[in-house]
Amino acid sequence: MTSLFGTGDLSLQVAPVGADLHVPVGGELRRYVDLDAAATTSASAGVVRAVQEFLPWYSSVHRGAGAKSQVSSARYEQARETIVRFVGADPATHVGLFPQNTTEGLNQIAFRLGLTRDDVVVTTAVEHHANLLPWRRHAQVRVVDVDRSGTFTVDAVVAALDERPAPRVLAVSGASNVTGWMPDLAGLAAAARARGVLVVVDGAQLVPHRPVDMAALGIDVLVWSGHKMFAPFGASGMVVDRRLLAGGEPFLVGGGAVKAVSDTEVVWADTPDRDDAGTPNVLGAVALAAAAEELMAAGPRNRRHEDSLVDALDAELATVPGLHRLGPTTGDRLPVVSFVLDGMTHGEVAQRLAREHGIGVRNGCFCAHPYLSRLFGLGPGEVQQFHDDARGGRTDRLPGAVRVSCSSATPLADVAALGEALRALTGDRTGARLVAAGQG
Repeated sequence: MTSLFGTGDLSLQVAPVGADLHVPVGGELRRYVDLDAAATTSASAGVVRAVQEFLPWYSSVHRGAGAKSQVSSARYEQARETIVRFVGADPATHVGLFPQNTTEGLNQIAFRLGLTRDDVVVTTAVEHHANLLPWRRHAQVRVVDVDRSGTFTVDAVVAALDERPAPRVLAVSGASNVTGWMPDLAGLAAAARARGVLVVVDGAQLVPHRPVDMAALGIDVLVWSGHKMFAPFGASGMVVDRRLLAGGEPFLVGGGAVKAVSDTEVVWADTPDRDDAGTPNVLGAVALAAAAEELMAAGPRNRRHEDSLVDALDAELATVPGLHRLGPTTGDRLPVVSFVLDGMTHGEVAQRLAREHGIGVRNGCFCAHPYLSRLFGLGPGEVQQFHDDARGGRTDRLPGAVRVSCSSATPLADVAALGEALRALTGDRTGARLVAAGQG
């Protein structure tokens, strides 16, 4: 609806499409405040331009002699090189692939490692389901728990790495999608590599916000999402040590993944073609590469702005009566905050922010149920009740929080608008209580 669009100027390094989107609030149009970047970001204007410029040349890649296929193939392989460079990997040892999202990438690598039920994967209670469930499907999982602040130490991970049987993989998130907390990746990777354990990092939250140097950190596999870094065109990035893909069957089988097929035999293609079956998402790869180039160019400016967003969130949320934050509130964090409000369900808070203030946030457990259970301090009986309610479709009884998440394109004014809206909600609630008590 064109009537929902107005004008706006964020004057930030990344200009997202839809920054001037207006939505109906209380009978008037108000600029939409998007505070749900941890779920998905809009496309940047630069990414959209790159896609539009490439569209006339779009064709199926590889094995095509025509000009369009040749150009598409070149751009696709160029995008592969770009994402390897983007995360500081060595192209001589690592290769880039384009799963459709982080979840697919982690499922892909969990399958490709050829794990068995005798193998152990060390992971943590902080993880998104995408970095828990694929490993549980293929191997035993040893979970590093969190302390009362919702964090863990390198020493805790080292203790898990030193347990027997020795693990094959350490799978860890670079940043929490619930609290924005970032573990010490350098320390974790060094401990794992010293013990001959592969290091797989879920970078869905980290990569859009901070530069990553896989070679310096010693990361074997890094997976992240394009749709969280201004490239929501259906492609994400996975950069992986080539040796891990040199043998075995690919996750997806079909055309393009083979050199030869007969009725009885398959000769698989070499990396990366072996793990690139079917017609790939060339447009998504072009978009992802364009977003990577933008983020590399923005660099320190983005970091300074996001640090300001963290400070602004801390300051605004501290002024809201009855607001309780989950996880750490000090130290180096991303601009991601989860909280609950006294006397209001998480669903009610999110709906009222949207309906009354035009602010988009997320509520629930954010695909991190084990972590939220720990942050809420749920005991075994309460966790079982959670599962029973979920199984019975009693969604109104499920625990959850409200999550606010920013990107490098979020203006500071949006955080101020959030604080004002939350204070209005808590003021309304306090006023209603006073009236009910005969004091208003």
